[in-house]
Amino acid sequence: MDAYERITRNTSEVVTAEEVRALSESPEGKRAYVGYEPSGVLHIGHMLTANKLIDLQETGFEVVILLADVHAYLNDKGTFEEIRATAEKMKQQFIAYGLDDSKTQFVLGSEYQLDEEYVLDLHALELETTVARAQRAMAEIQRGEHAKVSQMVYPLMQALDIEYLDLDLAVGGLDQRKVHMLAREELPSVGYGSRPALHTPILADLTTGVGKMSSSEGVTISMEDSTEDLEEKVNSAYCPPTADPEPDDAGNERENPVLQIFQYHVFPRFEEVRVERPEKYGGDLEYAGYAALEADLESGELHPADAKGALATYLDELVAPGRELL
Repeated sequence: MDAYERITRNTSEVVTAEEVRALSESPEGKRAYVGYEPSGVLHIGHMLTANKLIDLQETGFEVVILLADVHAYLNDKGTFEEIRATAEKMKQQFIAYGLDDSKTQFVLGSEYQLDEEYVLDLHALELETTVARAQRAMAEIQRGEHAKVSQMVYPLMQALDIEYLDLDLAVGGLDQRKVHMLAREELPSVGYGSRPALHTPILADLTTGVGKMSSSEGVTISMEDSTEDLEEKVNSAYCPPTADPEPDDAGNERENPVLQIFQYHVFPRFEEVRVERPEKYGGDLEYAGYAALEADLESGELHPADAKGALATYLDELVAPGRELL
């Protein structure tokens, strides 16, 4: 696998392929980032983008993790004291999860976002951005019918962070696409260059396969889950014997979240996946890549219950080092 393939594997979108390919030709010392609100324990959404950061580190990138305490405050996630305590816990969990400490820089937003130069640049960006454009970019954080002014400023700060952190590449879930497009469109208006971006997939709801797996709604997987919690959650997960399930009764599209977690969490971190089965059911199965596991589930060679058992085991191995920090 060459550098470009490693950088872009398991992404939903590359903006743009030409720009990212240019970075891949000389990745040593290039800087990529993800920003996270310190508002809770590390969950599977954080882990998905962290897997991409690990890919980037293995190709030579330096990684910046923005622990966005000012953003969290603007989004009404607590006092600065509470938010910073959460940020410190998240920092330790990211390292436990597998990020290379020597190639990872952790930055609190308040270390630079309250400086005069940043604030004046933010005001300049506000002058260049329409209310409608800011509203589109903030759609993922708005709660309730009525947007707050702080939530409109939030995505403008995200755009400006890309410049102030001296980045070559922005990384985020597909739900960050509108913010990254805002940055590409508006940063040049205040004298700064645009940057390429990678967008990772959004995992489906664990129990239904419909919509987004969310830490605030429904069931999710996090570093505070015990082995028993993981087994219970995975065993109750929606897992039809296919990667392309039929829509639900209301016509909503469905995904197979068990297969998604294998693809985006397990196979990027393990060279081989073993599914243990009694000899009377054919004995153990071994997979060197995701495609073969998906094919066996589709053909009936791999039963969904056996797939779930293996998934719980591998997730527990990934989560255990961070769980110990709680």
